[in-house]
Amino acid sequence: QVQLVESGGGLVQPGGSLRLSCSASGSFFSINAMDWYRQAPGKQREFVARIRSGSGTTYADSVQGRFTISRDNAKNTGYLQMNSLKPEDTAVYYCNANIESSVTSYSQLYWGQGTQVTVSS
Repeated sequence: QVQLVESGGGLVQPGGSLRLSCSASGSFFSINAMDWYRQAPGKQREFVARIRSGSGTTYADSVQGRFTISRDNAKNTGYLQMNSLKPEDTAVYYCNANIESSVTSYSQLYWGQGTQVTVSS
């Protein structure tokens, strides 16, 4: 059973920083792309950032230059470094990962349970 677990959320003042982690556990062959999404109260879930297996990255315009996505393949973990946080960054942050099975070679998208980020003074 593959699981993704996010951590690192919390309460931070505007202008502050947080680093989120997304760790994959279980039996699998490899992790392809990893994404971060967020969902604010009353809004749809929105894309934040992606890191591909070759470490290429893509960001939403709203976080470009402030957030950095990275990964440590040896630890099966992805990260989202969030700097210069704004109140509008307040949301539940979710990671997902496209993970290849070690048995079937098929890939499947997994989601974590989310971690709350609140930016407020």
